[in-house]
Amino acid sequence: MRKANISRKTSETDINIELELDGKGLADISTGIGFFDHMLTAFTKHGNFNLTVKATGDLIVDDHHLIEDTGIVLGQAIAEALADKAGIARFGEARIPMDEALASVALDLGGRSYLVMDAEFKAQKVGEFSTQMVVHFFEAIAQNSKTNMHAHVYGDNDHHKIEALFKAFAYALRRAMVIEGEGIKSTKGVL
Repeated sequence: MRKANISRKTSETDINIELELDGKGLADISTGIGFFDHMLTAFTKHGNFNLTVKATGDLIVDDHHLIEDTGIVLGQAIAEALADKAGIARFGEARIPMDEALASVALDLGGRSYLVMDAEFKAQKVGEFSTQMVVHFFEAIAQNSKTNMHAHVYGDNDHHKIEALFKAFAYALRRAMVIEGEGIKSTKGVL
């Protein structure tokens, strides 16, 4: 069972995440930011993961700390659940349309964290979710899961663009973590 339970408590946030990679798409998400809950639920459903997120934070300030710390903990949970990554496909990609928007994500679970994201948003917020936090959230995941990720999205509606990104990330991760052999897929012998 590829699972992890990670907590992070600071003076700004209190985050607990339980992740089961080989799940059934079951989500129990509570962050206090409705649109963020919706995105994490979409990620869970489309990745066929089981994910519980209990997150509280200083939302009276803004949403930055809570979203960033959730990305940190989710990245750590992905890394822990993948363990030594033996037998995984390692690379995954997905292109997901949502009405006029199209998102693509390509990733490598090979242990080198890097994010390249091409995403522009028209609005400052979708609901209570700051659109500038999209890049920051995925940066936190990439750094803490040691994932190289390239993401691109275009379209007119910010809700559609962000949701397509979260779904594309879910499908790309699902494809990269599939067990397709034995051993480590690297000429170095480690990931």
